[in-house]
Amino acid sequence: RYLLQATQTKWKKRNWKTAAKQPVKNVDLWKQIDQLAQPHEIKWVWVKGHSGNAGNDRADELANLGIDSL
Repeated sequence: RYLLQATQTKWKKRNWKTAAKQPVKNVDLWKQIDQLAQPHEIKWVWVKGHSGNAGNDRADELANLGIDSL
């Protein structure tokens, strides 16, 4: 949900500051997501975790594999 909410904020228009005028956390990652998303038409959709959604279940599986490899 955090990603979805973050993509709907005005952080970029505010020079990567929050509504409270504080720097956005992990700004380097948000800028990278923003840059990578630019050439695409993306519809960000929130999906409840562990609810039987095949794509979400696969993403969870891959995330766990990545954590296990650290």
